[in-house]
Amino acid sequence: MSSSEVSYLLFDIESIADGDLVSRIRFPDEELSPSEAVTRYQQELLERFGTEFIPYTFHVPVAIVVIKIKEDFSFDDIVTMDAPEYRPHKVVEMFWKGWRHYKMPTLISFNGRTFDIPLLELAAFRYGISIPDWFNFHEKSFDQRRNRYNQKAHFDLQEVLTNFGATRLTGGLNLVANMLGRPGKMEIAGHMVQEMYDRGELAQINDYCRCDVLDTYFVFLRTGVMTGTITRDREKELIESANKWLEEKSGEFPIYSEYLKKCRPWADPWQ
Repeated sequence: MSSSEVSYLLFDIESIADGDLVSRIRFPDEELSPSEAVTRYQQELLERFGTEFIPYTFHVPVAIVVIKIKEDFSFDDIVTMDAPEYRPHKVVEMFWKGWRHYKMPTLISFNGRTFDIPLLELAAFRYGISIPDWFNFHEKSFDQRRNRYNQKAHFDLQEVLTNFGATRLTGGLNLVANMLGRPGKMEIAGHMVQEMYDRGELAQINDYCRCDVLDTYFVFLRTGVMTGTITRDREKELIESANKWLEEKSGEFPIYSEYLKKCRPWADPWQ
């Protein structure tokens, strides 16, 4: 797909906590190993807040999967960054370079406003990656790509569904994907990524990320129906085309076959 054909880059990230950084910042006098520091911090968070998820400021991306989408909402490619090495600094660099290569199309995410994008920005800071086109401070406030309400730069589906945080979408992507007959969470959940990474299961992490971007794509299509960008008939055509593409690619990526097996037909009340 040429750069002129890409209007949207829909993406998802998987990340892990930097255990060395956690050890140095949270437990500077205890000489904990990286894995010990992560476990200790998770236990503290669980006891205090009921979640063991370490804040993104301690994270590094280990998987970014992107769907390239045309202006008519169709796609013909899903790519992972820096396969098969999946080196965090290269993963981040390739994402930002790809965005620029495709002439800075609209980024599509689910809850990317509060996690994925801040993580990618902080990772650029960490690794010394220059992204001046994203930090376009010379533009008017609304035209700056980091402006929360600039949906041409970044279209966060959760922001749309919650009216920019006015309500809370309990259930998240898993909920809205299931509304559409999509699998939502498969056998792997986000909290398992840290242990999978420690076991060297990088390909499996990226497969999990592929499933999340697929759910996000179908949520994107339905959001397009809701906002009047496409019709239900067009959505149906795009779903059939995407499913056919996944079937054709399942020999190379068996995870697509698993994904399709877990899909259910959407109960269309209009028929």
